[in-house]
Amino acid sequence: MNRVLPAVRLRVPTHEDALAWHRIFDDPDVMEYQGGRSAELSVYEELTARQRRHDAELGFCLWTVLDESGQVIGFTGAQPWERAWGPAGEIEIGWRLGREHWGKGYVTAAARQTLERMRASGVPGVVAMVDARNSRSIAVTQRLGMRLAETFTTPASQRAGHCYRLDLRNADAA
Repeated sequence: MNRVLPAVRLRVPTHEDALAWHRIFDDPDVMEYQGGRSAELSVYEELTARQRRHDAELGFCLWTVLDESGQVIGFTGAQPWERAWGPAGEIEIGWRLGREHWGKGYVTAAARQTLERMRASGVPGVVAMVDARNSRSIAVTQRLGMRLAETFTTPASQRAGHCYRLDLRNADAA
């Protein structure tokens, strides 16, 4: 099924985006696979500041996703995987949207833009770490052409996590 994806715009997160992210992610459904609880505003302030540093130093980050009207609806982008377990040293793509924006194609549209930017930056490949129970994100990885490469047990939750990979050097990718 090839549906028309919505128009989205990606931008480097602003300091104000920390408040927007905090507000739209303050939902147990949104946070189900990220520990199940809402994070404090200070977490998003640090996260947006770190993403601005990533953009300045690496040329990519977790970008704020804006819908057709310019409303902040979440984030998508890429950053180095910095944990000791999993795909250490690789570039991970990821996404998170406010609940009311699920199922409308926003993540797929934004993730495709992310892949284009990563390819243009010369990044040879990316990974996506997804909770094995998160069927929505697994479906996104499949739409992006990613393939399941490994399964990990996440140390904090002791749950299965899938590592999906995509070679960006392949012109047919995504």
